[in-house]
Amino acid sequence: MKKIFVCLFLLGLALSLNAQKNDDPVIFEINGKKIQKSEFMRDFLKSIGKDPKAAPTACTFEKRQALDEYVQLFVNYHTKLEDAYANGFDTMSSMLNELEGYRKELAAPYLIDSATLDRIMMEAYERNHYALTAAHIYVPLGHVPTPEDTLKAYNKIQEYSRRLEAKEDFFALALEQAVLSAKAQGLEKNDPRAKDDGRLGNFTVFDMVYPFESAAYGLKVGEVSKPIRTNFGYHIIKLLNKVPYFGKSTFQHIWIAENVSDSLSAKRSINEAYSLLQEGNSFETVCRNYSDDKSSSQNGGLLADMAIRQIPPEYMDALSSLSRGGISKPFKTRYGWHIVKLISRDSLASYEEMKPYYRQKMSRDSRSSKPREAFVEQSKVRYNFRDFTTMYENDGKAKKGKKAVQGAPLASLDECLAALNDSVFSKEWRYEEGMVKDMRPLFAVGDKSYTAVDFLKFIEEHQRVESKMMLNNYLEDRYRNFINDKVFEYADRHLESVHPEFKELMDEYRNGLMIFSYNDANVWSKAVRDSVGLAQFYADNVGTHSIDNESDAPYFMGECVDMKVFAIGDSAWLKPDKALKIVEKGSKPGASDGAIVTKLEKSLKVDSVNVHYEANIVEVERQTILGKNQLKKGIYVVPQKHGYKIVRVDNMLNPRPKTLLEARGFYINDYQNYLEKKLCNDLRKKYNVVIHQDVIDEITY
Repeated sequence: MKKIFVCLFLLGLALSLNAQKNDDPVIFEINGKKIQKSEFMRDFLKSIGKDPKAAPTACTFEKRQALDEYVQLFVNYHTKLEDAYANGFDTMSSMLNELEGYRKELAAPYLIDSATLDRIMMEAYERNHYALTAAHIYVPLGHVPTPEDTLKAYNKIQEYSRRLEAKEDFFALALEQAVLSAKAQGLEKNDPRAKDDGRLGNFTVFDMVYPFESAAYGLKVGEVSKPIRTNFGYHIIKLLNKVPYFGKSTFQHIWIAENVSDSLSAKRSINEAYSLLQEGNSFETVCRNYSDDKSSSQNGGLLADMAIRQIPPEYMDALSSLSRGGISKPFKTRYGWHIVKLISRDSLASYEEMKPYYRQKMSRDSRSSKPREAFVEQSKVRYNFRDFTTMYENDGKAKKGKKAVQGAPLASLDECLAALNDSVFSKEWRYEEGMVKDMRPLFAVGDKSYTAVDFLKFIEEHQRVESKMMLNNYLEDRYRNFINDKVFEYADRHLESVHPEFKELMDEYRNGLMIFSYNDANVWSKAVRDSVGLAQFYADNVGTHSIDNESDAPYFMGECVDMKVFAIGDSAWLKPDKALKIVEKGSKPGASDGAIVTKLEKSLKVDSVNVHYEANIVEVERQTILGKNQLKKGIYVVPQKHGYKIVRVDNMLNPRPKTLLEARGFYINDYQNYLEKKLCNDLRKKYNVVIHQDVIDEITY
């Protein structure tokens, strides 16, 4: 009973495995390698643009023909690929260099944290719904500030922060700092930069550096930020206004300048203008009669396609409350009194439409580093990153019955610190052999470890001119960079093992480049270079073409005219009848056409003028000199726009096959097709190709 059960179990298992196997049968065998039906169908359906999940439809002659044609293409492709690998096309330097270029482009989306990227772009989109008006107190820092400069600027911005908490005026402090900055730069007192009260105008996302933008969008109107640092220095920001987004705007305006000695006059004028508008007078008429902006008043005060940064803050505030065609109430600025009429303004597009714009903007923005930084942190976890400079021999764990004592670190940066000096800040430091004795790894990622030698060589390669700092601080900063660089590099090298779809994409590109080079070497360029083979192909095939076959017309010369042309640029130099007699007289058997040209030139009335001579055999259908009645032996005068030509028809030639030189392009193309067909047939034999037609016959799609 037990034996029967075991036999039945094994039989069931075999049937199950056979059923699973038949679900994806072998469709081709090439050099002993079996290619499953699923691989073929994936490529075939992709080639015809059909969704592999779509249900099969009725079989037609055209569908069966497309399938059969692709079977041949598929087999030819894979046999060529097999031979290309066998002949080292995968190691060609030109192919590897080109593939590396493609890989950098294809790998980019995999070398960032897409969730971080999406979060940052969505953050930009949400901020983009608003435009801000702000001012700042700005303590600048130079391009490469010294620690002393940085500390001085930090203390100054903290002083302003305390004074603001004590209720001092924001704009007065901004102006005070502007005067100090101007003085430090040696600027004159009347320089505009010495009178800057910190007002920045309007801006929206990506208009400011990322830390400044983030701080500004985190404020409420009227609120003042804590001191922040950007690449330019220290800032304290005050948010003056926040309005719903509008992009480029077109509007009309009336501006009445305010005279300091008579401010009431300007106010009366703007109120009169507003009253006229309320009574139904056109904006254009009122603008022409009242506006002091002479550059636009004759055009109805029209200001077209104004970006948010170009619009004065007070205008933005007025325009944001208007619908199209709406007219604002009079409002005052430092320049006088104004009325605006909104014609149009852009609205914010959808997130999907804005994403390409955000990606492009992020390429030049500091926030672009965040997706990569997040990817590096994830890669540290994925590839078991270990920093031995922070690990210890017994990790501070107590042995049984004993007090815990932390052992020595597993690695140290001490030798690296000792090897550095201040020349690293002027990009002059060099690594020398013997600087490092301790070869223990500093850190490891995956199966790759890095020593102090690797780190110092990294420092040498990446040093730059910068302000001096404490060498231990410099070392810590560069060590972080070194770790992140190597973790990123390791993750990049292992993309194919983590992302099967990326490996598949790279295989497609690699194989495509190999096949291109293989075809070029064995078919395309070979047909051009192989002059002996091409000549033999011509000899074997020139007789296979028929002049009566329309498709063979490119291989034949039609009826031709053998003619000699003597061109004279002006009949005033030599009369046509005299030239004709010279040609007739000189055209005797054995005579030289060169002698005719010499005689003609001697007969010209103008010195230093040449007679142009050509000897041509031209197909009758292609020649444009002679008329139909001149297509026979004889000598003819053919007038031209400038001068005339004496044409001597020596013979009319019957149609004939073109020489190899005359039809070279067509025969090279045919020779390529011949080489392609022969190559594919030879490869099928060489690599023992087996096509399982029964599997192909059952395919539906």
